[in-house]
Amino acid sequence: MTDIEKFLQYMDSQKPVTMGSDIFPMFDALAQEALKITFEMNSRYHSPEELRELFSKLTGKKIDENFRLFPPFYTDCGKNITIGKNVFINMCCKFQDQGGITIGDECLIGHNVTLVTLNHDFNPELRANLYPTPINIGKKVWIGSNSTILPGVTIGDGAIIGAGSIVTKDIPPNCIAAGNPCKVIRKIE
Repeated sequence: MTDIEKFLQYMDSQKPVTMGSDIFPMFDALAQEALKITFEMNSRYHSPEELRELFSKLTGKKIDENFRLFPPFYTDCGKNITIGKNVFINMCCKFQDQGGITIGDECLIGHNVTLVTLNHDFNPELRANLYPTPINIGKKVWIGSNSTILPGVTIGDGAIIGAGSIVTKDIPPNCIAAGNPCKVIRKIE
């Protein structure tokens, strides 16, 4: 088993990551690799095919040929992102994916969306400790510009998240939700 596989297995367990633990050095190693790849991605024009290749390198997974990304794109890990088919990610998105981010088929991610999968300990003496929790985005979800999705959130298939929303809790399928905190406004018929 590689160091990356051990890291991902530990993150998927959702156990705390304590400062000084064996898993902690992987945060920096993966961040440095992600910074290198995203700098390349963001520093000059790349064709859609080149961007898919770079995103595949970033995630360590094959990316669907219909995936579209408009850079810049930012992440401090990359290896715990899973992308479905025919996904579009618009400019200036930030994915903190150590805890795991899954984006279903045919999703639209608006400008400047932030996906956060880590929390810090509330106790100031333990503040450096991290708690990974995954984000799961269903199929055909549209997340509006400037929205933030917090750790542990699941967004159901077909949902729409209004621009500027802060999503702190699960959103059911086929509904429109918006606000801070994000709340369901209505069902989609």
